[in-house]
Amino acid sequence: MTDTLTIGIVAGEISGDALGADFMQQMNKLHPNICWVGVGGHGMIQMGLKPIIDMERLSVMGLAEVLKHLPDLFRAKKEILRAFDKNQIDIFIGIDAPDFNLRLGKTLKPKGVFCVQMVSPSIWAWRENRIHSIKAATNLVLCLFPFELPVYAKHHHPAVCIGHPLIHHTQPKNFTKSTNTLCLMAGSRLSEIRAILPTLLASFDALCQTHTALTAILPLAKDEHRVMVRAIINEQAPHLSSRLTTFTPSDWQDCSEYDSNYTASQYAMQVAKLTILASGTATLEALMLNTPMVVVYKVNALTYAIAKRLIKTPYVCLPNILAFERTGKSIVPELIQGNATAQNIAHEANCILANSNEQKNKLINTVQLIKQASSQNSADTVLSYYTKNN
Repeated sequence: MTDTLTIGIVAGEISGDALGADFMQQMNKLHPNICWVGVGGHGMIQMGLKPIIDMERLSVMGLAEVLKHLPDLFRAKKEILRAFDKNQIDIFIGIDAPDFNLRLGKTLKPKGVFCVQMVSPSIWAWRENRIHSIKAATNLVLCLFPFELPVYAKHHHPAVCIGHPLIHHTQPKNFTKSTNTLCLMAGSRLSEIRAILPTLLASFDALCQTHTALTAILPLAKDEHRVMVRAIINEQAPHLSSRLTTFTPSDWQDCSEYDSNYTASQYAMQVAKLTILASGTATLEALMLNTPMVVVYKVNALTYAIAKRLIKTPYVCLPNILAFERTGKSIVPELIQGNATAQNIAHEANCILANSNEQKNKLINTVQLIKQASSQNSADTVLSYYTKNN
């Protein structure tokens, strides 16, 4: 296999960049001559990606938020498709961001490009009728969890469970623990940070009333987020500024306990006694690290009103979805939208602080269950399906 294989790949956020980098590393081992072009972050660029646009332009979540950024998203789509045409890509890999990537796939698949969606849209949870759009836009779907496969089998569309890299690669480590430190994580997108961080700060303020020695560490996905986060702290809770430490990737590299196998957020979650965080991939990281947690999420009111009517699953965070699928029970508290108040968060946090081992044992048991599920190598799978179709 010596001919150049040109692969277009698009990730819309930091968690997608991690998935993309892992996939690219696998592919580079299997094929000696790949040209990578698309959208990604630092990890994917290190693996050889030639970036078309800044990934930050695609990091938008929620109906109302997307509407506000719609003109630039249309421009980004045109720029990406133009670059893909110029490079004559053979394969397109869309990583998560289904509303954006499936639109790319619908344009590319009729041109003969082999289209793959990595990370299934949540059709198992809501809006199953999206399967028709998925079939029109993809040749193959790579699912991260086994419970996602039945809906594709029902609609006769190729789908394979590759497992989430975090499940196989993330192991707890004995970093120096602090019994008086919380980890606060508002998300990796700027829109999430603006929406959720003020609530996390208010809950931390409430907890400080009864835990006078309490401090908090705020791990950030990017160094450049520090200025905005400190501005929010100074505006919302200036009296807590001395108790709050922002922790960027650069800070982590300068840390005496630095380990390249862990990110700044993974380290922060392990040194803290409890993590209060936004629902998303970080909750899966916390699960794999056996980190006690309270999960919080808030979106635009219109986005939430629409989603609430359509969603079929009783839980939104991955630890609860994975646990419920196997045991019929949840394992971590979820506080969503109107329930995500400072008082409610502080109450749940106090319950866990009083007995963190109870939740930790549930996390450990859930990890053991999900590691038993089989999964396939994503690069092998894509090359196999691509070869069969060409």
